[in-house]
Amino acid sequence: MTQVRERHILGISGGRDSAALAVHMRQTRPNIDLEYFFTDTGKELAEVYSFLDKLEGFLGKPITRLNPDRDFDFWLKEYNHFLPSPKTRWCTRQLKLRPLEQWLRKDLDDGVIIHSYVAIRADEPSREGYQATHGNMQVHFPLREDGVNRAGVIETLESAGLGEPEYYRWRTRSGCTFCFFQQKIEWVRLMRVHPEAFEDAKGYEKTARDHGSPFTWSQGEDLDELSRPERVDQIEREFEVRRARLLSRRRANPLAGDQAPSIDDVYGIDEASAGCVICHK
Repeated sequence: MTQVRERHILGISGGRDSAALAVHMRQTRPNIDLEYFFTDTGKELAEVYSFLDKLEGFLGKPITRLNPDRDFDFWLKEYNHFLPSPKTRWCTRQLKLRPLEQWLRKDLDDGVIIHSYVAIRADEPSREGYQATHGNMQVHFPLREDGVNRAGVIETLESAGLGEPEYYRWRTRSGCTFCFFQQKIEWVRLMRVHPEAFEDAKGYEKTARDHGSPFTWSQGEDLDELSRPERVDQIEREFEVRRARLLSRRRANPLAGDQAPSIDDVYGIDEASAGCVICHK
């Protein structure tokens, strides 16, 4: 009887959760021969690439880069220069999911069982990961199964000597530099930390507007408006007021510690709806 061939894959987004899952799997399931992959849109933060190199060193195995055969600019033209948005996430579909499915298609069609390990944590009970689109794909959630929550993810990375990607100092997630899930304070910080990427995003927005696109990267205003000095001051003031209010409530609880609230904490973002799993985890 012919033995069914199997593959085990783990997608690395450049975010903390998928990196922690890779570390966790290496430590708890070392007998599984995992293939690591990263789907590169070409529009990622520079900090993502440096973290991937660091993670590769720890894992002792390469992280396969899946480059889409057609880049963001190609697909933007295909969609008549309409920017992607939370309602029309063509960027995820064409630049993340499509290359992954092409990478796996032949094996899946040939009967190979693909085990995909996805970084959904134990404190994300309502969140779903990448949905299998083929009968030979099986999706697993080891962090959820093993009770690893957000604090556990951070502890896993620290204990491995990796720490978190550097962009968490000013941003809440990985993904493209112009990801439309960014909060306004994150756009302001992108403008300060990576001004060339901010100008790139403004250029896309202008071209989209010229072609009649109704979408802007940031809801309710374009980046020209958002980057006006008085608007920047307003966004930063509002963020600090929210942060101070949250921090004052935390200090009433001696068990909460003095860790500064993240942007997700300040805005009360529900991680179950705050982005695409394959991009941000």
